[in-house]
Amino acid sequence: MNQPIFVVDGARTPFLKARNRPGPFSASDLAVQAGRALLMRMPFAADALDEVILGCASPSPDEVNIGRVVALRMGCGEKVPGWTVMRNCASGMQALDSAMTNIRLGRSHLVLAGGVDALSRAPLLYSERMVLWFANFNAARTLGQKAGAFLKLRPTELLTPIIGIMKGLTDPMVGLLMGQTAENLAFRFGITRREMDDYAAQSHRRVLAAQKTGHFEGEIVPLFDRDGKLYAVDDGVRDDSTPENLAKLKPFFDRKYGNVTAGNSSQITDGAAWLVLASETAVAKHKLPIL
Repeated sequence: MNQPIFVVDGARTPFLKARNRPGPFSASDLAVQAGRALLMRMPFAADALDEVILGCASPSPDEVNIGRVVALRMGCGEKVPGWTVMRNCASGMQALDSAMTNIRLGRSHLVLAGGVDALSRAPLLYSERMVLWFANFNAARTLGQKAGAFLKLRPTELLTPIIGIMKGLTDPMVGLLMGQTAENLAFRFGITRREMDDYAAQSHRRVLAAQKTGHFEGEIVPLFDRDGKLYAVDDGVRDDSTPENLAKLKPFFDRKYGNVTAGNSSQITDGAAWLVLASETAVAKHKLPIL
């Protein structure tokens, strides 16, 4: 089968910049708030979905199959499958691709698909040596054994955890961080520092222009944290991100010869986005609008 696929509607949260501390929302919180708002606009009930597919590169340990967790929290019910895909930065796109494949093959007719991450909440990890120390300390039975284990504790191991997101963005096969890969690609394809900075500055200008004209108002779902603070706009955009200012920043990943800086590379972000995808049968059945 090769059914046509229709985009019915979509919604997203504001994209919130990570600021060296855990953000106000977990990944599931972000996905649920955007998803609920989107489903409330639909003429069908949440349990009418055939499946929920969510891409996530860094789910927390308590919501590893975050697609299922979010589907249940949005009220889709126990009978609607919810599942998670992971393809690093392309996780959300993989969710859409999986949804399109299932609709095209006739396996599903109505799918909620999207992506989410709360990268500000990427964990800090203990080293293997520190984990072994905890294991030995917990295995100690007598006070003397515990005291002996305690004397072997190295404070530097305790106070220098592994940054989870840095480990996650490092290729285990070649040991390169994602930013180092960007440097290699820029060298291979002849992308200059000026071109990088110009492109980054253009991106900021476009977002600022879109915010000024209200372009995002129909797609962004405002969020409120536990203290009642409102988050309604993408907060990583800067009006001072000009090519001239970006050129002043020092390279981050290759400090001597590199061109990739904190200003011309992607920020660490918390956010979620969804699309409702449907087959021709579902569009007719529910009288759905088409974007």
